[in-house]
Amino acid sequence: MKFARLLLRLVVGFLMFGHGTQKLFGWFGGGGVDGTAQMFEQLGLRPGRRNAIASGAAEAGGGALLIAGLATPLAAATIVGVMLTAINRVHLKNGPWAANRGYEYNLVLIAAMLLLADAGPGGASIDAALGIEQHGSGWALAALLGG
Repeated sequence: MKFARLLLRLVVGFLMFGHGTQKLFGWFGGGGVDGTAQMFEQLGLRPGRRNAIASGAAEAGGGALLIAGLATPLAAATIVGVMLTAINRVHLKNGPWAANRGYEYNLVLIAAMLLLADAGPGGASIDAALGIEQHGSGWALAALLGG
C-alpha cells in the first residue's frame, strides 16, 4: 500500500504540476497565462487573467506538494477545488463520459485525492519524515469541503 500511495502521489502530482505550468508559463504546449485567461473568459470565468493565475498556481503548487508528500491534505484540497471548478464550469453539462468531454477524469482525481487525505501520503514522504500524521477521514472530509 505504501508503494501504491507513492505511485499515486507521483503520477497525479506530476500531471497536476504539468497542467499548472501549462497555464502559468506555457510549458508542455500550454497557452500560458494569456491563452488560459482568454479560454477562461470564454467559459465565463472572469476575470480570466486572475483565474488563470489562481488555477495554474493551485495545480502547480498542489502537484509539487503531492510529489514531495508535504502537507498532503492541503495538496488534496487544492486539487479537489480545481477539479470541482472544472466539473461545474466545463464538464457537468456533458455528462460523465470523457468521450463527450465529461467529468469522469475529474471525478477520478477527486477520489484519488480523498484517498490520500484519508490514508496519508505513505512512508516515502516529507510528511512521514517529519512525523506529521495529518490524515484520516476527517482530513478527507476537510479536503472535500475545503476544495
